[in-house]
Amino acid sequence: MTPTMVAFVPAAALLVITPGPDMALVTKNALTRGKRAALATALGIEAGLLVWTCASVLGIVAVLRSSEVAFTVLKLAGAAYLVYLGVTAFLSLRSAPSEAEPDGRSPAPRGSPFRQGLLSNVFNPKIAIFFTSFIPQFVAPGPSAVAESVLLAGIFIVMGLIWLASYALFASTASEFLRRPRIHRVLTVATGCVLIAFGIGLAIGMR
Repeated sequence: MTPTMVAFVPAAALLVITPGPDMALVTKNALTRGKRAALATALGIEAGLLVWTCASVLGIVAVLRSSEVAFTVLKLAGAAYLVYLGVTAFLSLRSAPSEAEPDGRSPAPRGSPFRQGLLSNVFNPKIAIFFTSFIPQFVAPGPSAVAESVLLAGIFIVMGLIWLASYALFASTASEFLRRPRIHRVLTVATGCVLIAFGIGLAIGMR
């Protein structure tokens, strides 16, 4: 392992395991839709990082960072989408008791969990900052800079996939022990509030 990797891996691991909207979304889908949905959400999130990697290689990310208007539009779109996902958590509790599934979950809301994960990541402007500020710290200028950046992004994606997939399995397994409707409602409301809070924080916290 090169000195660059030695420095990058622990720093990236810290970013990966830090709780954020990704984990909140995985938690929401684990509670409301089960293991498959939680895993699909994790895959969608990492697919979003692949999109960002391609955009970085093509120079789109740098252009986005340099355009205040484009960055603000992306920020507001990301904030609105997180708030929307939080609201859907509340809407999933509106079903009548007779419509509930045997395990106490509400009927699965519409919408692909993979697409939810993908869009929540693609609309997250903090990822643009990651590719333009964080990764370049570990890349030496030169003809191999692009290849090194892609390699580091790939390592980050693999680490994120392992972490989120493991967390998705944990969250969905834990939800099996939380089938009592009252507990399920409280946790679902909590994750909805967290997603909305992240959305509002994104809208007002990045300038």
